[in-house]
Amino acid sequence: MSDTARRERFEQTVLPHLDAAYNLARWLTRNDQDAQDVTQEACLRAFRFFDRYQGGSARAWLLTIVRNTCYTWLHKNRHPDSTEFDEEIHSSEVSSGTDPEVQALTAADKETVNHALEDLPDVFREALVLREMEGMSYREIADVTSVSLGTVMSRLARARTRLRQSLTVELSRGF
Repeated sequence: MSDTARRERFEQTVLPHLDAAYNLARWLTRNDQDAQDVTQEACLRAFRFFDRYQGGSARAWLLTIVRNTCYTWLHKNRHPDSTEFDEEIHSSEVSSGTDPEVQALTAADKETVNHALEDLPDVFREALVLREMEGMSYREIADVTSVSLGTVMSRLARARTRLRQSLTVELSRGF
């Protein structure tokens, strides 16, 4: 296969999943710039090893590479001063025609959920992001994370329980 054909096949197969790659990297690194760096590194690795891609879910294949790249990067560069999730950058914009009070309450709700997600252990947060934000099946999550289907189901159940408990505590403080 020529270099041009290989590049075009890569672009058609992998690039449609860049948003999912960045989203996973963002939730794992907890930092916008780090997520961009990790996503870029993962795409370079994916391109380098694209000849080994055997078909199947390109998204799951790419997210596996992103996940591995992310954990390698975190191991080497763990920053205690990582910036927090930036609501204005990472969430969809609230309509400018919406009542300011509704906008404020919506932003506060999103911030509460984001903080609760960030407080989850990495394996639980990862499972929730892949399932709820990326819409991956349990089998795809198992493939991406290299764990059994039962472990995926267990992690999701525990993640949801912890998230529910965290949000319940947070909401009870508001009353």
